[in-house]
Amino acid sequence: QLLHKKTVMKTMTCKQLGGACNKAFHANSFEEIADMSKKHGMEMFQKADTEHLKAMNEMKGLMKTPDAMKDWFESKRKEFNALPEDK
Repeated sequence: QLLHKKTVMKTMTCKQLGGACNKAFHANSFEEIADMSKKHGMEMFQKADTEHLKAMNEMKGLMKTPDAMKDWFESKRKEFNALPEDK
């Protein structure tokens, strides 16, 4: 008898993840959603999107302090875990 693992999809936006727009990312783990956000950020960087570049500069400030970045990442993970499942 096979047990089917239930896939739990949740949604976060670029803004919720420290970005600049309302693009929605759908994933079943925080790591997956963080990876999608990172790829989106790289695309926006290549397009030299002003609002995203501003958000990236703010993130660079966090990255200068490893503990601050770790705390930010953990707070976003908690936010993801607390989200309701997509309907």
